[in-house]
Amino acid sequence: MESTMTLNGFVGHDIELRHTKTGVPTVSFRVATTPRMKTDTGWANGTTTWTTVVCYRGLAEHVHNCVHRGDPVIVHGRVRTQAWTDGDGNPREKVVVEAASVGYDLSCGTAEFTRGVMRTDPPQDTPATAQPPAEEEPEPDEEFGSTDELEELVAA
Repeated sequence: MESTMTLNGFVGHDIELRHTKTGVPTVSFRVATTPRMKTDTGWANGTTTWTTVVCYRGLAEHVHNCVHRGDPVIVHGRVRTQAWTDGDGNPREKVVVEAASVGYDLSCGTAEFTRGVMRTDPPQDTPATAQPPAEEEPEPDEEFGSTDELEELVAA
């Protein structure tokens, strides 16, 4: 059984596009979620929860081009636990969401959608007889990237 999560919050920092060793585009960013709570004197912010989100391939490129620090987003994806040993030899662990979709939270504002263009023809400056490079098909279990790719992103 797969665990999924949907969260809404605000992007915590600028998003940097990177590529794995095999050339897969990736982005990793943190989303801050702060609940509002009613108190005796009115409303107050609760404790902020920070969640790391990782995106791969086309979604990574779209997020990099569109989403910025401070933007309100809704993220849906698979929940993973990332474990590692830090430089001092201490075991560390955190929850990571491998995003299947990322969008703006329209309860906070408006947005305009532009459909991504899928390229089916060779570029204008390439001869029509040239074949585009074959894309690597991920294994079914690696649709969102391998654990090695995730570890590479988290360590960066």
